[in-house]
Formats: sequence, C-alpha cells, structure tokens
Amino acid sequence: MSYKTILVHVDQSRHTASLIRIAAEIAVKENAHLIGAAMTGISRYLYEAGGEDLSRTVLSSHIDVRKQRAAEALEQFEQVAAKSGVPSYERRLLNDDDHGGLCLQARYCDLVVLGQTDRDDAAARALLDLPEYVVLNSERPVLIIPHAGRFESTGDKVLIAWDGSREATRAVTNAIPMLRRASNVVLALFNPEIGVDAYGEQPGTDIALFLARHDIKVEIMQQSAAIDAGNALLSLAKNLGSDLIVMGGYGHSRFREILLGGVTRTVLEAMLVPVLMSH
Repeated sequence: MSYKTILVHVDQSRHTASLIRIAAEIAVKENAHLIGAAMTGISRYLYEAGGEDLSRTVLSSHIDVRKQRAAEALEQFEQVAAKSGVPSYERRLLNDDDHGGLCLQARYCDLVVLGQTDRDDAAARALLDLPEYVVLNSERPVLIIPHAGRFESTGDKVLIAWDGSREATRAVTNAIPMLRRASNVVLALFNPEIGVDAYGEQPGTDIALFLARHDIKVEIMQQSAAIDAGNALLSLAKNLGSDLIVMGGYGHSRFREILLGGVTRTVLEAMLVPVLMSH
C-alpha cells in the first residue's frame, strides 16, 4: 500500500507554500503524482445550471478576478513543486467552490493535504469550516497542517489516537504508508477501562498485531485522562515530541452545517502538529 496520487489545496493564504512543501515531500517519499488544485470559489452548479452566458452578466468581472487569483496561487505551486523533485505534478484551476471542488477531486486521490483554519488570514476567512467539511465528505484521508509553526518533518514520530471505532480503524489503515517510514509509533488509548467492548480484553493488542504484519512496530500506551480526551491527546503529543497525530474524524454534516465530536473539534482548533484524519 502506498500513496500514488496526492492532492494539495492551493490558494492565496500565507500558509500555502508550507502546505505545498509538505505535500511535495510526501510525494517524493511515496514516488507519487502531486496535484495542486485551486478553485475560483464560484460553485460549479452555477455553471451547470445553463441557460445563461455568465460572461454577459454582472458576475463576469468578479469571476475573472477569482480566476486570476487562482492562477497566481498555482504559479506558486508550480515553483515549489518544480524545486522539490517530485516524480510528476500538475496544476488544476477549477471553476468551483473550495469545499465542493476539493471533495470532488479527492475521490481520485490517495491523500488530501490542506491547512488548519487561520482566522487571522484574510484569504481563509471564507473557508472557516473547510478542513472539517473535507474530512467528513471526501471519504479520503486528510492531512491537516497547523497554521502556527514550521514543520521540518512530518511522520517520523507518530501518535495514533486509538478507540476501536470505525473512524479510527480507517485512519490507521489510511496512514500505513506514513507509519511504515516512521522511526517511532505510539498507540494511545485513553481510559480504556471505560470502553471494554471497543478495546477488547487486551486493549490495543489487536491493532498492534495488524500493524506488525505491515512491518510497523508500535508502543501501546494506556492513558487515564482526567481532562477531556482532545486536550489530553494534544498534551501527550507535545510530551512525546510527536510530529504527526493519526485519528478518526468524528461528526456529520447536514447540508453545510458541520456537527463535530468534541475530540475532533478540540484537535482542529488547537492542533500544534499535523493531523491525519479519516471519517
């Protein structure tokens, strides 16, 4: 198992260059094709509605500006990708909104890379729920990069949040290519005595054996969390010096309303290291 196609979200955010660099580094390690996708922000449904030539409406100048900004962002993608040594890459300018466009493109990729919401970045203010939306709707693993800090490595020291759920199972399985390259993998179970049915009689043993068959050695660490599990997970990652958290993404979306589980919301808001989430 490996990642053969990696998709990175490209816009005019001040964090975009870092996203592209990290996505390119993974593509080099995986010998994968890298796609930089920039959206105009205009929903594809507006184009598909038909019956009206948008070039002759008051939206025309607005659409042209959006296309120009997306094209400029893709120029940055091409510059970073060209210097990174990725085996192959391409740029895609899509007439779509970022939420729908990324989820649509993700269907044909193995991994999606995007940034944590930065409320202080003007370019990201219209995309406040983008990470959670893509996690819940793309059905692909999503690597979310924090807006604060610089990450020289991603995936050398990995912390897995394990609770025996379908979401966590999918996240661990989707992370196998990165786990194989890690020098240290810790499997953390919080308050395992509470969820015996999910964890089994020997908490963590089954998933550890599964990973061992993929040549991944893990250390099982049981934790008693007096505080909420989300903050306990982030605190443990800091104490261990982890540079990647792997976890399930919990919640659902009702139309465009995002309803997240408490741990997922806490991590998305306060993350200090990259997080690979799957739903």
